Amino acid sequence: MTMMTPHPSDQQEDEEMLVPHSDLVDGPQPLVEGPQPMEAESNGTVENQASDEPQASHFTWAIENFSRLNIKKLYSDVFTVGGYKWRVLIFPKGNNVEYLSMYLDVADSATLPYGWNRFSQFSLAVVNQMHNKYTIKKDTQHQFNQRESDWGFTSFMPLSELYDPNKGYLVNDTCIVEADVAVRKVVDYWAYDSKKETGYVGLKNQGATCYMNSLLQTLYHIPYFRKAVYHMPTTENDNPSGSIPLALQSLFYKLQYNDTSVATKELTKSFGWDTYDSFMQHDVQELNRVLCEKLEDKMKGTVVEGTIQKLFEGHNMNYIECINVDFKSTRKESFYDLQLDVKGCKDVYASFDKYVEVERLEGDNKYQAEEHGLQDAKKGVLFIDFPPVLQLQLKRFEYDFMRDTMVKINDRYEFPLELDLDRENGKFLSPEADRSVRNLYMLHSVLVHSGGVHGGHYYAFIRPTLTDQWYKFDDERVTKEDMKKALEEQYGGEEELPQTNPGYNNTPFKFTKYSNAYMLVYIRVSDKDKIICDVDEKDIAEHLRIRLKKEQEEKEDKRRYKAQAHLYTIIKVARDEDLKEQIGKDIYFDLVDHDKVRNFRIQKHMSFNLFKEEVAKEFGIPVQFQRFWIWAKRQNHTYRPNRPLTPHEEAQTVGALREVSNKAHNAELKLFLEVERGQDFLPVPPPEKIKDDILLFFKLYDPEKEELRYVGRLFVKSSSKPVEILTELNELAGFSPDEEIELYEEIKFEPNVMCERLDKRASFRFSQIEDGDIICFQKHPPPESEEQIRFPDVPSFLEYVKNRQIVHFRTLERPKEDEFCLELAKNHTYDDVVERVAQRLGLDDPSKIRLTTHNCYSQQPKPNPVKYRSVDHLLDMLVHYNQISDILYYEVLDIPLPELQCLKTLKVAYHHATKDEAIILNIRLPKQSTVGDVLNEIKTKVELSHPNVELRLLEVFYHKIYKIFPINEKIENINDQYWTLRAEEVPEEEKNLGPNDRLIHVYHFTKENAQNQVQVQNFGEPFFLVIHEGETLADIKIRVQKKLQVPDEEFLKWKFAFLSLGRPEYLEDADIVSSRFQRRDVYGAWEQYLGLEHSDTTPKRAYAANQNRHMFEKPVKIYN
Repeated sequence: MTMMTPHPSDQQEDEEMLVPHSDLVDGPQPLVEGPQPMEAESNGTVENQASDEPQASHFTWAIENFSRLNIKKLYSDVFTVGGYKWRVLIFPKGNNVEYLSMYLDVADSATLPYGWNRFSQFSLAVVNQMHNKYTIKKDTQHQFNQRESDWGFTSFMPLSELYDPNKGYLVNDTCIVEADVAVRKVVDYWAYDSKKETGYVGLKNQGATCYMNSLLQTLYHIPYFRKAVYHMPTTENDNPSGSIPLALQSLFYKLQYNDTSVATKELTKSFGWDTYDSFMQHDVQELNRVLCEKLEDKMKGTVVEGTIQKLFEGHNMNYIECINVDFKSTRKESFYDLQLDVKGCKDVYASFDKYVEVERLEGDNKYQAEEHGLQDAKKGVLFIDFPPVLQLQLKRFEYDFMRDTMVKINDRYEFPLELDLDRENGKFLSPEADRSVRNLYMLHSVLVHSGGVHGGHYYAFIRPTLTDQWYKFDDERVTKEDMKKALEEQYGGEEELPQTNPGYNNTPFKFTKYSNAYMLVYIRVSDKDKIICDVDEKDIAEHLRIRLKKEQEEKEDKRRYKAQAHLYTIIKVARDEDLKEQIGKDIYFDLVDHDKVRNFRIQKHMSFNLFKEEVAKEFGIPVQFQRFWIWAKRQNHTYRPNRPLTPHEEAQTVGALREVSNKAHNAELKLFLEVERGQDFLPVPPPEKIKDDILLFFKLYDPEKEELRYVGRLFVKSSSKPVEILTELNELAGFSPDEEIELYEEIKFEPNVMCERLDKRASFRFSQIEDGDIICFQKHPPPESEEQIRFPDVPSFLEYVKNRQIVHFRTLERPKEDEFCLELAKNHTYDDVVERVAQRLGLDDPSKIRLTTHNCYSQQPKPNPVKYRSVDHLLDMLVHYNQISDILYYEVLDIPLPELQCLKTLKVAYHHATKDEAIILNIRLPKQSTVGDVLNEIKTKVELSHPNVELRLLEVFYHKIYKIFPINEKIENINDQYWTLRAEEVPEEEKNLGPNDRLIHVYHFTKENAQNQVQVQNFGEPFFLVIHEGETLADIKIRVQKKLQVPDEEFLKWKFAFLSLGRPEYLEDADIVSSRFQRRDVYGAWEQYLGLEHSDTTPKRAYAANQNRHMFEKPVKIYN
């Protein structure tokens, strides 16, 4: 077994992004549906595995020609661990981030049976081939399943480091990736019954709501809090989706009395959250505060006013006390929870020590003590009182200013079962604290976060009655756990797994434990009996009990309904009234939507004749006047009445008849009820139907009103001709008997409309007309009317109905707001669509419209616009995977799109010779243009120091210059997405280099210390500098200071160093600089440079603007 390398110096585990890779090019791949949660659902972690001994293996993957890989993602060969097939997945240019993205993937996930899952602890590494100690390795654990068949690190390591040849990760353009995988067997998750095993039920996860579930379970298991929630006034007229108190009461009631897991949708709706909020992971601490503030507000003026304060509010005293004069300033503050440092603290007591640590205000930091002036002072915090329920938020997540990112602290951090805050003579207490109150606490709950800074999974360990029995609440699943699982295993730190493969050395796997305590809840011993009180039905308002019992009964009815479904048949009965109601409004094709007709739930053993009596009662049609037809699905996908039931069939049971009529064996029987009406519109017996009789249905089309409606049905002889029934049709339509009409047969509508003119003088048999066929008719249109009428005949109208599509158009600048809507047709061509948009915008040239399609999952524009005439029809633009969108985005270009597509647009930062600010230019030229053409174009757009100045174009990446582009290089292949393009004037001194002069790279840098290793971080704008033979550093300093215009006071603090392979060698003023830059055989001049070490005073990016921002940064809001 290959030994695992130590953690890299500057890449700790807290940079990880533990999410399923999403490959968000145009939207989620089929394995991820809907808005993607930034949360890793674990469905049970290592604690719940049946097998304690994992099987482990090591895999090495050498990837050649790495920098020339021109694909978005790459899979390794398959390797087997624990009888399972695995492979490594990488994104060489990052999964939409400027980092290498790397994941472990279940190789055969597509062929595994439904419900599969497997648990693995694994590490992924990129080997440093120059210095093994700089190998970057990250480890994690995950339960793989159908929904999450790959897992790993979206931000594994910066691309700038990976592709930097002096860093050692690419040697001979080969990258070496290693994977260590340990597999455990997974217990059967699905057969488990939480209520039966533990007496408690879990909460369903809405997508990424496990953080909320763990908090709700914790609050529910504080009975005093639960009782207060039950006593909040609500009325039977309240709606849980709009009332937080009622939704919380309902949720707590169900947790108390349900037998299965409880949904939280009503509660999140009462928060004013939409579905997208449920797929965004938030911070438990923030939700706790916001929810408690909201409840505190809702409790005002009620019998439970002040409950939140009574339970959770404590007070501390901030003080500043002068050392040399008698002056002290104090301020009392309240808190609902305490945020304790984890970093640098071994346990809760050490965090409290740090919390009350005294800070000395002296020297430049003296305290302004009113009339005493500036004074030496000591500043600190002490506690006046602690609350009965003490909530401790552990600062597992911190902002690292050096790295400009959030990091997770996975260090070992202990917390006691019994917490004594009176220890050492009450050192945490202020002089005014009431010493008669004993601040001894028992641990009630441990909220755990498993995962990394960019997401993970939450669950809670709770002992509801403060006995030795702990329970783990993990979304829907509740399990009994011992004290070790709840305490020691949540301290964090590292875990060792022994090797099990024979024939290898026995070096143990060491894994950082990503599951660790994140929030602790303690209950004061003296308040235990008051807080852990009895809560029963008498605490629940009567209207709430009635409402929830009714809900429970309805749920039980539904369950019973499902359980008894096999004993019943659903009979759906369509009548003429349904056809009249629906055709031309809800539907246009076929005859009826069966989901909108009257249905009967009939026991299968009931005889059909008995069922007819039910129909007689329902519709008032006596049994002798009823005739039922069976519907049939035709080969062309239409659905029509096919034939009447025979007397023999009507004598059968409902169940037997359904099986005769329906080969699909679903529980439905669809029938058409034919009722004939006499002169007085009363029902009469149906006429006898002989073989030559055909039942036809008729729709009337009005071209002027663009209306289609059902007008009735007729029996005709198959040997007769349409011309023989024209008078009857005119009567059905309300026309004069001799009105000239045109007849069309509606044949089918999928995938295309087929509606053909019917020859009025050919027999119905000759025209292949049969029972259930639909004839559409209209007045014969006068020739002059066709110009004013959009759809002059039935086929054109049905074609329009089939293809019409309302499209909402938005500008790319405002992608959330509709600008206008157009009624288009799905079969409109690309040209049709842009012409209509241009017409709507009053634009003469439709080719200046550029469209972008919509991503149904992210609800955003797709990243790439539609190319000119690259799609055939509107429908091609609207389809996204298996969904059809109704949104398109548009831009109005300054030149026609076909012309623009022949051009290459480059984003270039132009740096003026004497001005600080760079100008961002968008240069647009034909793709066959050269760099020289780009520079000539730039000259026309910027202010030059003199007319004949020479410009150059550079490629800059992570504050280093990687390339000066040759003047004749074609721009078509230049990539300005990953690299920055910089244009600048070539200084005169560089044009006249002597034989011994050198042009060197000069970069700004700072040093970072990480795990006792020094790492160089570049920043700022790199530049070139000419150095002459024999020139000292002192001479060069003068030129650098003049070039950069740095004030003397600041420049004195700067250090100068020669850097090779990232290692600084500091220079003295007398050193001859040119002697350091003698080697010409290094790969790439950027490997050696003159470094200017000084503090980075450039403003940091706003954290919210960081595209890879950690998901917890989105604030929690409860709107109602």
